[in-house]
Amino acid sequence: MVKNIAVLTSGNDCPGMNACLRAVVRTAVHNGLRIWGIHNGYKGLLADEMEELNTRSVGDMIQRGGTFLGIARSEEFFEKEGRQKGYENLKNRGIDGLIVIGGSGSIKGAAALSQEFDLPVIGIPGTIENDVWGTDYTIGSDTAANTVVDAINKLRDTASAHRRIILIEVMGKTSGWLAMTAGIAGGAEYVLVPETKFNIEQICDEIREDYAAGKRYSLLVVSDGAASATELGKMVQEKTEIDTRVSVLGHIQRGGSPTVQDRINASLLGEKAVLAMKEGKRDIVVGFDTGVVVEIPINEATNNRKTLDTEFIRLSKVLA
Repeated sequence: MVKNIAVLTSGNDCPGMNACLRAVVRTAVHNGLRIWGIHNGYKGLLADEMEELNTRSVGDMIQRGGTFLGIARSEEFFEKEGRQKGYENLKNRGIDGLIVIGGSGSIKGAAALSQEFDLPVIGIPGTIENDVWGTDYTIGSDTAANTVVDAINKLRDTASAHRRIILIEVMGKTSGWLAMTAGIAGGAEYVLVPETKFNIEQICDEIREDYAAGKRYSLLVVSDGAASATELGKMVQEKTEIDTRVSVLGHIQRGGSPTVQDRINASLLGEKAVLAMKEGKRDIVVGFDTGVVVEIPINEATNNRKTLDTEFIRLSKVLA
């Protein structure tokens, strides 16, 4: 029976991780479990950087971005010998199960621990790219989308004033969810994502025609997995001969106080993960399916690729 559990954050930080950690800790304490926080992700696991947490440990946390436990890369954890060191650190403290908050790669690392050392693990998807298979939502994605929309709103003002074309580069190496969602919500004329092909010549022709008809600006949201906005901007400037600027949002998308949706959903996922582990469940990822918390087999979540909603792609073209 699980009595001691540990939790870590891994991969890249995102708004809502602290809200999730708060829920994990307080749910564990409420249910009579001991809860340990692992600092600096898998690197901290291997270095035995752990401390027991209580309700006060997570006070004044729900509104904060980032993760108070910290995140760090660990090449050593990629090797079985490294994972064994982490497992032994957990067992030396009497820890019976591990909760990992992070993206697909981080959850895959937890799955490896479970398979190799028979350690119960549960994953909670936390990534602004919303690209974990089997769940409609990942922690941080809503806040990041709102951050991008806020940037689009501001860039539209200056684009209109100068009759400029502005390309806005957002994160999304393999998934265009963030670019597509923010592009639709922000009213961008074009959204370029890794999942679909685009013809820059055709886009430039359409922009020239729109400007000839009196249009004052054009906004293109570019997922960094689709193309470099900087390089595309040079091409657009050359082909349209219209003043073109580029704004690369970068890591600003990962920061900030989480939205209400990210706070509530992260809290729900944190609670459900602890309750599932208390009930003896293991090797699952907790996520959302049409607003309901569901349990996804961990190997399915990590070995399948989430696809971009075709309705989003269609809508972005209709509303362009």
